[in-house]
Amino acid sequence: MVISKHMARSLSATICLMALSLPAAAQKVRVGIVNTGSDIGIYIADKKGYFKAEGLDVETISFSTAAKMIAPLGAGQLEVGGGTVAAGLYNAAARNIGIKIVADKGSIKPGYNFSSLIVRKDLVDSGRYKTFKDLKGMKVAIAAYGTGNAATLNAALERGGLKWNDVETLELGFPQHVAGMTTKAIDASITNEPLSSLAISKGIAVKAPDDESIYPDHQVAVMLYATSFAKTQPEAAAKFMRAYLKGVRDYNDGLANGRIAGPNAAEVIKILTEYTPVKDASIYTDTTPNACDPDGRVNLVSLRRDLAFFKEQKWVDSPDVTADSMIDMSFAEQAVKELGAYKPRTAK
Repeated sequence: MVISKHMARSLSATICLMALSLPAAAQKVRVGIVNTGSDIGIYIADKKGYFKAEGLDVETISFSTAAKMIAPLGAGQLEVGGGTVAAGLYNAAARNIGIKIVADKGSIKPGYNFSSLIVRKDLVDSGRYKTFKDLKGMKVAIAAYGTGNAATLNAALERGGLKWNDVETLELGFPQHVAGMTTKAIDASITNEPLSSLAISKGIAVKAPDDESIYPDHQVAVMLYATSFAKTQPEAAAKFMRAYLKGVRDYNDGLANGRIAGPNAAEVIKILTEYTPVKDASIYTDTTPNACDPDGRVNLVSLRRDLAFFKEQKWVDSPDVTADSMIDMSFAEQAVKELGAYKPRTAK
């Protein structure tokens, strides 16, 4: 069969139209998570299709702490990370490894103290622990040295007139805190929700009576962008932030009176039980959730305080690195302009 020039042109045009009509391939974004309640904005954006609607194929990769995300972010193996602010972040900056803090992921606000000091119940029942000063000589677990988790412990020690070396610290992933309490390998821990509530529900730990006063307005966890992602894929970075903040706003609609008890609570709890290791929905009704700013804003004063502590412990190599230099709020600010002001959902 001989194809005429006219038929060839028509066939070529048809092929071009078919190619244009095909959906664009979703853009891959690899995101580091720590499998705690503060990942909720990511979980909601994934579950409700916000990432997909932006044309993103988001793959979540689990880490025991955010500190272990720093190298993969710097090496281009992750585009996005999320977790407690780590000394390694500042050390990476000192070595010109590009990573930026771009949004809030989990913070302490009145009634929303999700990163708690919990103490073995038998030690409280016996009177061994009454106040912060009684931490002296105890074995206390933290998720990792040089993190906001460690800064929370330091704040508790300061409240009790103690120094960092007055306790024996153990570096354990959050799930190991519960196991450590069970076997009495540890006496206390700084543990994030929902695992702190899990330990309490099992009757092996209690929340320290003075826990709420440890570190008000602490910026515990943040979202991180590899600068290579922000610079070479700015559209994808903007899309990710837009979807993420939509998830965060849905989460805020689930909060009320220091609990997941707002108009959107049932949906939030269902997503948490699907995505986190804690599958008992009843745990979340008693869980103290984290706050997360619906506009993504971070508390720079808190970040400066933690960095000063990291430098004091010599976990940060460079004396010149600053918290201010790590912040890039441009993506969150642009997303807020596009999404508009957050309007809390009201109960029907």
